[in-house]
Amino acid sequence: QVTLVESGGGLVQPGGSLRLSCVVSGPTQMNYAMGWFRQAPGKEREFISAASRSGASKLYADSVKGRFTMSKDNEANTVSLQMSSLKSEDTAVYYCAATDKTMVVILDKWYEYWGKGTLVTVSE
Repeated sequence: QVTLVESGGGLVQPGGSLRLSCVVSGPTQMNYAMGWFRQAPGKEREFISAASRSGASKLYADSVKGRFTMSKDNEANTVSLQMSSLKSEDTAVYYCAATDKTMVVILDKWYEYWGKGTLVTVSE
């Protein structure tokens, strides 16, 4: 059973920064390609970033490119999302996801495992 647990969400002012983490546990731990998604109130789930199984390849949504950085630590079984220059429109529940595919995956339907999410609120 693969388990993903996100942490690091909270309330931050516009222009501020937050770092989200996702710990992966299970039989093969970090032998997965990983992704971050978010879902704002009343909106569909949105792709944010993804990394290949090795972590060597990453892809970002245009909406966060240059502001968010994803990292994958296979030894620590952790993926992180460093978010900076946060905007009110970044307010959402953020989810990490894992797939046994090797390449970067941007479609949520291809991820087999999901965390329960962590809430990020960007507000004065």
